[in-house]
Amino acid sequence: MLTTVLIFIIILGLLVFVHEFGHFIVAKKSGMRVLEFGFGFPPRLIGFQKVGGKWRVIIGHHNTTPAAEAAATPPILGGDETIYSINAIPLGGFVKIWGENNEHEGDPQSFINKPFGKRFATLVAGVVMNVILTWVLISIGFMVGMPTAIDDTSTLPQAARFTDRQPAIIEILPNSPAEKAGLLPGDAILQINGQSFSSVEQIRDYIRANAGKVFEFKVKRAGEEVPISVQSSETFAQGEGPTGIALAEVGKLSFPWYAGLWEGARATYTQLGNIIGGLYHLFTSKLGLQSLGGPVKIAQITGQVADMGFIYLLQFTAFLSLNLAILNILPFPALDGGRVLFLIIEKLRGVRNNPKIEQAFNAAGFALLILLMILVTIKDVRGF
Repeated sequence: MLTTVLIFIIILGLLVFVHEFGHFIVAKKSGMRVLEFGFGFPPRLIGFQKVGGKWRVIIGHHNTTPAAEAAATPPILGGDETIYSINAIPLGGFVKIWGENNEHEGDPQSFINKPFGKRFATLVAGVVMNVILTWVLISIGFMVGMPTAIDDTSTLPQAARFTDRQPAIIEILPNSPAEKAGLLPGDAILQINGQSFSSVEQIRDYIRANAGKVFEFKVKRAGEEVPISVQSSETFAQGEGPTGIALAEVGKLSFPWYAGLWEGARATYTQLGNIIGGLYHLFTSKLGLQSLGGPVKIAQITGQVADMGFIYLLQFTAFLSLNLAILNILPFPALDGGRVLFLIIEKLRGVRNNPKIEQAFNAAGFALLILLMILVTIKDVRGF
């Protein structure tokens, strides 16, 4: 359990750091004053700030409140250098930009005084960085060897290498005998009841012919051989099978580095379309909260994926990064996409938005997001 939580925090930290670094670096390059680049949410534990060419350590908020620091000109701790902080709640991060709430119109370093293009680039930079991270992680996976199900190797690009081909589980139905027994997607099937099989068809035929019996699986998981007993069902729905597993020939698909970068880009583009399609289905269906998963559910899945091996964890991290990018660009108040929407409205109107109205929308949006997270977390905890 402790290992799962640690892995989850590391992955979340990486995704948030990359996202916020995008905002940070573009804001800096655009000439904006960045007050703080923080990992985790306040209260601040410790911070570092370079003033006059020397680094100083800041414990807490230096006898001030975060609001006082943000309102001071120049920043209350001296100089105009960014505070790099580590905060108490390790489930996010933030970049505090001078004038980000449309204030300080008289300061040329304020966010509000920068041209439309620089503000737009700053707001979308976090999303872009998460997409880039997805591409990098998937590309690394293809260079190392990505677990892939392939029926016809003749369709592979010339530079591709497909090795270690063997029957494996690619999907497990919820509440099926296989799930209850502890089988996992990604498990490679070595033997069943002491017998070896050379093809997926042989395994399917054997399991169906012995429906209702106990199957002693020997699977390969994260480099280790794991024995698992599965009590199969005598009766089952069409297309489900006695154990509730879906099988495919799975191997390691790898490319030279130059081809791996291209294949990583193609896979990122494909996954992007799949996630957008899934979101569209979510919003147009009546699935509701049942289809959503919060931090608790993601942490649970992280533990399961970690058990499958590093390369699967790499894939999962890439998938989360792309999801974070898409969710953040949705035109909802408090999200990056919501702020971009307000910026576009301002551009079309030709006059600045009322900051009080914009802040009220963002505050309401943030409150709704927190409420949604609480409800989803309660659902996930009850599901254990």
